[in-house]
Amino acid sequence: MELVDIRNLARTRSAAISHTPDRDARRLLLYVFTGTRGGHTRLKIISLLSDRPLNTNQIASEMNLDYKAIQHHLEVLEKNNLVAKLGGKYGALFYLSNYLEVNILALDEVATKLERKLNAKKVYL
Repeated sequence: MELVDIRNLARTRSAAISHTPDRDARRLLLYVFTGTRGGHTRLKIISLLSDRPLNTNQIASEMNLDYKAIQHHLEVLEKNNLVAKLGGKYGALFYLSNYLEVNILALDEVATKLERKLNAKKVYL
């Protein structure tokens, strides 16, 4: 999934929401997706979960990544209240949290910033 698709997702989902995201939500999303390693992978997970709830194994197979890596990213997202878990252990389904749904417009800004970060040239002198 490209970052453009993430921005389109944020814009289409935010059409039903009339308010702008709060400042704390914007800061949290910027930190989780651009301030730490693995932000691009976490955005892909959010994109997958926007379609339908999935368990860890389904996400790992869709993204062709290790189960433990996906498990780690889901723990980070759940700890920051961006995804919610329904069920327990292996069969637990993850879906977008209400907090993220309300502040989905901030994902547009996050995707733009991450795209700039990925396209930036690193020059060492």
